[in-house]
Amino acid sequence: MVIGACGQIGTELTLALRKRYGGAEVIAADLKRESDLLKGTGPYLPLDIMDRNTLQVQVRRHGVKTIYLLAAMLSATGEQQPQLAWKLNMDSLLNTLEIAREEGVERVFWPSSIAVFGPDAPKMNCPQEAFSTPATVYGISKLSGEQWCQYYFKRYGVDVRSLRYPGLISYKTLPGGGTTDYAIEIFHAAIRGETYPGFLRSDTRLPMMYMDDAVRGTIELMEAPKDKITIRTAYNMAGLSFTPAEIAGAIREQVPAFSIEYLPDYRQAIADSWPASIDDHIARRDWNWKPQFDLRAMTKEMLFHLEPGLAIPTRHVQL
Repeated sequence: MVIGACGQIGTELTLALRKRYGGAEVIAADLKRESDLLKGTGPYLPLDIMDRNTLQVQVRRHGVKTIYLLAAMLSATGEQQPQLAWKLNMDSLLNTLEIAREEGVERVFWPSSIAVFGPDAPKMNCPQEAFSTPATVYGISKLSGEQWCQYYFKRYGVDVRSLRYPGLISYKTLPGGGTTDYAIEIFHAAIRGETYPGFLRSDTRLPMMYMDDAVRGTIELMEAPKDKITIRTAYNMAGLSFTPAEIAGAIREQVPAFSIEYLPDYRQAIADSWPASIDDHIARRDWNWKPQFDLRAMTKEMLFHLEPGLAIPTRHVQL
């Protein structure tokens, strides 16, 4: 069961799991209406993750053995509604962990984030065990969630696994309210022939990853033998790191007329609190993680797949 299956990560992960295991074996569940990309590929279940009783009934009814919990309120959106973000991000995880314990679910995946690292963490090659002082409610909830995951594994033996995702970039789904959303919006602006109004400084370097790598890495983690998993909070996972100026330059190699403005807003402070790059050598050692896309390859893929009629107008969330 993939909970939050119609979101940015969930849509592509659900499709990849159905391709790998068969459409009928993967239940897509979400509070939203079913994504057009998922229709006809497998079963869909309307589900509110905050409704613990209904979740437990569905897990029991369908004999669910693996849960991917992707429902969350992301960084930029969460700063506008911090109490709601905390409640959604925490209660959804605790509901899932308790049901996994009670129903004998074999494995649980829950994504963490680079948002767990705050301004005191090393900026370059941030290590797995870096001191964490998150500066957003999203980061606070993810750091707390990591500890709950480890607790349920050590106390109850729930095989829960997690990754600290960097910013994720995809042409298939829309941004979900995160600070790294610019790295998706910028391609839509380029396709539309617009000047992109960037909300970060030109030199703001952040860890990023192409969605294909993120989905593949998630499945590889979940398929790894249990005795190979040495991190029960969340693994650092790195792909590539770049600045708005660097991704704009890569786009200009394909779209020479593309232009960008730099208009930093409240999200600049969020970005400044995060590392610029991530050390993921433990993931590489434990389950052979290795990204496949660099900046140039990702840029070519994004521009190739996006069409002018599908590109969204640039929208900025304001406080």
